[in-house]
Amino acid sequence: MRKFALVAVLMGASALVACTTTDPYTGMPVRNNTGTGVLAGAAGGALLGYLTNTNKGEQGRKNALIGAGIGALAGGAVGNYMDRQQADLRRSLETSGVMIRRNGDQIVLVMPSDVTFAVDKSDVQPQFTRVLDDVARTLNAYPQTTIDVVGHADSSGGADYNQGLSERRASAVADYLTRQGRVITDRVFVAGMGSRQPIADNATAAGRAQNRRVEIILRPLTQ
Repeated sequence: MRKFALVAVLMGASALVACTTTDPYTGMPVRNNTGTGVLAGAAGGALLGYLTNTNKGEQGRKNALIGAGIGALAGGAVGNYMDRQQADLRRSLETSGVMIRRNGDQIVLVMPSDVTFAVDKSDVQPQFTRVLDDVARTLNAYPQTTIDVVGHADSSGGADYNQGLSERRASAVADYLTRQGRVITDRVFVAGMGSRQPIADNATAAGRAQNRRVEIILRPLTQ
């Protein structure tokens, strides 16, 4: 049985010195961290919990990965590594409905509930499993990345119910990614945020739909 144990809030904002390129799918400018080899701390944050009973926090996860022979990245290699991972994710998820954001050295995959789950349900919809298979294949190609799966809910219903639903949805995504060895569990933390981190106005149906989501936060394993 997987337990949710809240361990940290990673908050921060800093300047990012990087070149800019154009995203081939959206036409929007994006940071190219390879251009400088310099990465700043991530903006925003996530409240994380344990996926397994063996990882006793962030350092425990890092120790487990290094013990499994996954080396940590250092210096300018980080930017190139995350740039390549982002490009591969964009190619594989181009028509999936999954949004991809880049926050410094983090990549965030935003999975809206309307393509991931049925209303008020926490079972991954069958048509979305192909997308998660694509995500898992890319994650396995980049083992020097940690994976935080965080569920979010809108403000409908009570706080306790929203918290539980967000946890169940995050766990469902994490379970699928790690099932049958698709992704090793030592890389994954999982948590639910309930309705505490909206990205849109809960007063409108469109805003509530945006707030119902699961985010996969990818971070480089560094020394």
